[in-house]
Amino acid sequence: MNEPESAIAAECKRLGVAVPPESIPGLAAYAASLWEWNERLNLTRHTDVERFVSRDVADAAAICPHLARGEHVLDVGSGGGVPGVLIAILRPDLRVELSESVSKRAKALRAILEAVGLDLPVHEAAAQSIVAEGRAARFDTLVARAVAGLPKLLGWFEPLSDRYGRLLLVKGPKWEEEKGEARHRGFLKKVTARRIASWPIRGSDNESVLLEVRAREPRQS
Repeated sequence: MNEPESAIAAECKRLGVAVPPESIPGLAAYAASLWEWNERLNLTRHTDVERFVSRDVADAAAICPHLARGEHVLDVGSGGGVPGVLIAILRPDLRVELSESVSKRAKALRAILEAVGLDLPVHEAAAQSIVAEGRAARFDTLVARAVAGLPKLLGWFEPLSDRYGRLLLVKGPKWEEEKGEARHRGFLKKVTARRIASWPIRGSDNESVLLEVRAREPRQS
């Protein structure tokens, strides 16, 4: 291993973030390219190994056990590529696509993917328009982190709940408040939102949670 790879591997071990050993070179290449582009576009605040592993890698690693082999995944509002690119590195069996409506960020994503050696589709459009217009085959799972509050996300995707399998959202400690607001605004009539996993936010007393949003089953007459 070179020095960046060794540093990431050591930090994963120290923090108990389980990643496949063969993913370490990809994680290191991703971090190096992301940080290089960050100097121009401000793609991330996690610009050292500790924060990269404890927040970005940890979040992606927490999502991976909830994805079945071969799932078709769309990353909503990819930004710098978290969690979509990291999921693709950690789980090469998945079919991952990225969505980023800001042209400059989409360009950076393509360059980052090239640096990592990944061939993933990058849609230069909002994820909800991709799902609504059927630009790709039906997605099994949409994933999102730090894109918008739950009410806004459900405002986008609840009306489309019959066009994808489910939505997995990484949320912070205010997720229950957001869920209450979403319910109050009528965004939980067609879908359910439940917590399926949680993990500590390193360096704080808070935790991240993974919410699964699915269409409600039709009522039996």
